Amino acid sequence: MRSLFPVTDLTECGSGAEDPSGPLIDREWSLDELADAYAYPTGLPPQGPPTPWLRANMVSTLDGAAQHDGRSQPISCAADMRIFGTLRGLADVVIAGAETVRLEGYRPARAREAFAARRAAAGQGPAPAVAVVTGSMDLDFSLPLFTEPLVPTLVVTGAGASSDRIAAARKAGAEVVIAGEGARVDPARVVRELADRGLTRQLTEGGPRLLGQFVAAGALDELCLTVSPMLTAGDAQRIAGGPGVTVPERFSLASLLEEAGFLFTRYRRTDG
Repeated sequence: MRSLFPVTDLTECGSGAEDPSGPLIDREWSLDELADAYAYPTGLPPQGPPTPWLRANMVSTLDGAAQHDGRSQPISCAADMRIFGTLRGLADVVIAGAETVRLEGYRPARAREAFAARRAAAGQGPAPAVAVVTGSMDLDFSLPLFTEPLVPTLVVTGAGASSDRIAAARKAGAEVVIAGEGARVDPARVVRELADRGLTRQLTEGGPRLLGQFVAAGALDELCLTVSPMLTAGDAQRIAGGPGVTVPERFSLASLLEEAGFLFTRYRRTDG
């Protein structure tokens, strides 16, 4: 894996990375280096309400497809999955839409020894919680995601959700979070409600409709996008769907890694 856009937080990972003005790094990055490179921002205000940081992790082909045959795995690669695991290893909570949970067969996030010391030092539990965003509550609460997690799975829904489905979620061991009026879930409120529970390091893995809602609400702080060197044509979804924003929001490139033609980009919201 090589660093094509070596910025400070990527080239000072602590294990002999090259100076930005020198040769490009061309070797496999360790999990510790990736964890340092993708660390959440520090120096957020220490007082007042918890300050969340919402990052998204998505993959797209060269022609803009976020999926193939309904799933992201066919357009991914081993290095992409290492970064996927790293981002999960750093997060307090992984946020996903109900459709993505169903299509991708979500299971509870697992504790990984490689991140145990880092998580303990940050005051985090052994694994991130998974928060499933759903207005309809159309979920199978007998699945391991709800019955066997290391930390309780969160079901984020609206105040008008079915009381029977809320009871079923709680009976399975899930924690129900209300983040909207009626059956609608307010994406900006999702971020706030999770932060109020101490879950400030937030990671959304989509799907495209949920990511589009976060973008439209101006709630996304960072996008980690893998550009896959594949073409699929067809009518697959983009990484973000739904209504467009009135004025495109500008993000700046924070880092860029490459391996086997895959580009691993990281963009952050441009201040001002």
